[in-house]
Amino acid sequence: MDPTTSGRFRVHDRRPRPAIEDEGADGDHVQLDDPTSGGDDPAPGADAERPDEFVLVELPDGPVDPNDPNAADQFDPLYATAEGYAGDLAERVSALEPGFVVEATLAWTDGSARFVDIDVVRESRFHFADEVEGMFEAAVETWRQIRADGEAVGSITTRSNDGDPNGALYLFADAPGGDTFADLRAGRLPIEPLVARVNEFRDDGPREVFVLRPIAHDFVAVYVVFDRDGVLAQTVRDTYGLGPGLAAGLEAGEFEAAKADSGDGSADEASGDTGDADGDFDALDRL
Repeated sequence: MDPTTSGRFRVHDRRPRPAIEDEGADGDHVQLDDPTSGGDDPAPGADAERPDEFVLVELPDGPVDPNDPNAADQFDPLYATAEGYAGDLAERVSALEPGFVVEATLAWTDGSARFVDIDVVRESRFHFADEVEGMFEAAVETWRQIRADGEAVGSITTRSNDGDPNGALYLFADAPGGDTFADLRAGRLPIEPLVARVNEFRDDGPREVFVLRPIAHDFVAVYVVFDRDGVLAQTVRDTYGLGPGLAAGLEAGEFEAAKADSGDGSADEASGDTGDADGDFDALDRL
């Protein structure tokens, strides 16, 4: 009998498994949400010959202390076969999308995992888009401030026109010789702690997470939008061609209105406090 693993997993992505020689770069890999790559069509090369697999991240039972030296290992990705299922299980597997949280049992054969049982418990969504154009102002201005401070990472809380927190925006340097976007997409640089940070202080509803590398800037943005079905998530999808969104796009005003929290809560920001009794969210210093 094949050994099995049961638990709660994040469906991080669906893609061919990178070849060992390709691990450090994403040049030949399919960019599923990259509008310049032709959508879901495989790019020429070795990846076209490898089947799609699900990149899964097992979710811990409780909070992970970021100061724990083994914290990063808690989010190591694993791969599960995406094809070759039958019956009801085939329908459930084919319906999975990046970002979904599932309760699943995996069976292992010769180091490869297959779903034995699976149930979706939360329909969050992840999007990965490379070489995007027209990066929004909140990200560009925040990155300038981060670099002026001599830092390589940083974050802000964005707000709606009404001043309500609507997203946590994390920015990472994309330094020469590295590939931050590829590391985030492959799960080598974990996204899960950023989502977990939001879930600590918001309701546990589905999120929309956008991993964007702008063509004109040397950073990668991870934008955790609090409400998957809200105006902001729809506008980001529409703006970057990542699925159904607002027909009005940027003209809706919500996206341009997303801005850094510039209120007078500097003491809260410096201490990492969550803000006032209304459940205000502070994204700072939790990377």
